Amino acid sequence: MKPLRGAALRRELLVQPGKPFKLTSCDPAETYGWDKDGAAAVLDENSRRLESLQERLWASKAGPVLIVLQGIDTAGKDGTIRHVMSAFNPQGCTVTGFDEPTAEELAHDYLWRVHRATPAKGSVAIFNRSHYEDVLVVRVHDLVPKSAWRKRYDQINDFERQLTENGTTIVKFFLNISPDEQRQRLQARIDTPDKRWKFKTGDLAERKLWDQYMAAYQVALERCSTDAAPWHIVPSDRKWFRNLAVAEVVANALEGLRLKYPPSADGIESIVVE
Repeated sequence: MKPLRGAALRRELLVQPGKPFKLTSCDPAETYGWDKDGAAAVLDENSRRLESLQERLWASKAGPVLIVLQGIDTAGKDGTIRHVMSAFNPQGCTVTGFDEPTAEELAHDYLWRVHRATPAKGSVAIFNRSHYEDVLVVRVHDLVPKSAWRKRYDQINDFERQLTENGTTIVKFFLNISPDEQRQRLQARIDTPDKRWKFKTGDLAERKLWDQYMAAYQVALERCSTDAAPWHIVPSDRKWFRNLAVAEVVANALEGLRLKYPPSADGIESIVVE
């Protein structure tokens, strides 16, 4: 199989809006024809692409870009940011992690803290977890009544449509790993001294809720993959493929914006500086 790139790979990863979808049919170990060595070379190329694209976005103050990363514990959200998004200049990029809400955040509607973190023109915002926690962990742990969280799918779609209609490009990723891969990664956190800080005993309790989380993701991915903001399912058992796939999709999305450097502020095309 010839390795898929660009728009072809993006189509394979896409959750088609309005069409039946089964998360269980997505293989977390799929690589779409890539091997580790080939992926490493292309990831270097993509880092240069992303660097150039983000510079043009920042210089032109074009419509903002929002990248959403979701996944079960150990799926690789932090690793994706470290290995892929490091191509971005921090001057035009923000990363927001959405952990347990603070008292101030709980005093507002659930989207309040999210809207405050959306990107400005010319910038990229990366969400490490996101507003989808309010139909995932909230649902699994019964933190609000079903009558409240079941309304949120439509509310989230409306929120994302509002952003896109005002110029924001949204690229959403679900990092899909298998239960066995999660077990190995949790064990590695325990067994490796410089990774032990990442481990919490609560991770084991959350792991027992795997089926409930997957059921919640199934509904969120199916109901909230829209033409305005579709979901991409990234096979993530192999970290090297996860990084390649995310970089390819983000670069493809940015290239679709046809970004160009703006002219000189003074309209000057040529001058000799003495």
